[in-house]
Amino acid sequence: MAESGIRSDGARALARYVQAEIASGRFPPGHRLPTERELSERFGASRGAVRRVLGHFKSLGLITQVVGSGTFVAEGEVPLDSAPKASGMAEPGGMAGQVSPAQLMDARLLIEPQMISLIVRFATAADFERMEECLVRSEAAGSIEEFEHWDGALHQAFAEATHNNFFLRILELTNVVREEGEWGRLKRISLTPERRERYETQHRAIVAALRDRDEETARSLLEGHLVEVKNNLFGRS
Repeated sequence: MAESGIRSDGARALARYVQAEIASGRFPPGHRLPTERELSERFGASRGAVRRVLGHFKSLGLITQVVGSGTFVAEGEVPLDSAPKASGMAEPGGMAGQVSPAQLMDARLLIEPQMISLIVRFATAADFERMEECLVRSEAAGSIEEFEHWDGALHQAFAEATHNNFFLRILELTNVVREEGEWGRLKRISLTPERRERYETQHRAIVAALRDRDEETARSLLEGHLVEVKNNLFGRS
């Protein structure tokens, strides 16, 4: 419980820091922000929390992110009045704290397959580059925690590829719940090497179908993947 509070405090402090630095001009347009690892260590926030805070500022148009280059302050005038909301995304006792892993998986099965039609219509080359990065990094992950992070990042990349803020916010909440202790415990128990290999294969197949703009196949593969994850987490055959 204490760790959750520390991480939440760190996320709030990070959000205030980014907002203040941009508003004051100390971070001018084009300025490169510290790396996610540096921000995580500086503010005592998890890497996932750092990504959610940065993702919120990105959705407001305050920053841009370039794969392989980093995070930069956006060019031009941008409103800052709604930015502090980023600090509340992972607050204990908020909506995320009331969602169980079982409820999360039920919701994901209903929501995530609905993203497929938008991804097929609107995904860009940059979106597919991000998906590929997530695939490569998840396959190279040396720990369950690292694999889980890049697994979540891939599903977040699916949401980003819809270019629809509703789905993006839903997946942000999903990743908040995935960082809770109960989800991590279930994943450590259920994620055998064989299952991890299957998930990696399934992820590759989903992305390949999306690249081919094959909506029916991509949706079927994603639904099958989520069903298998749910069954493995909760011991259902």
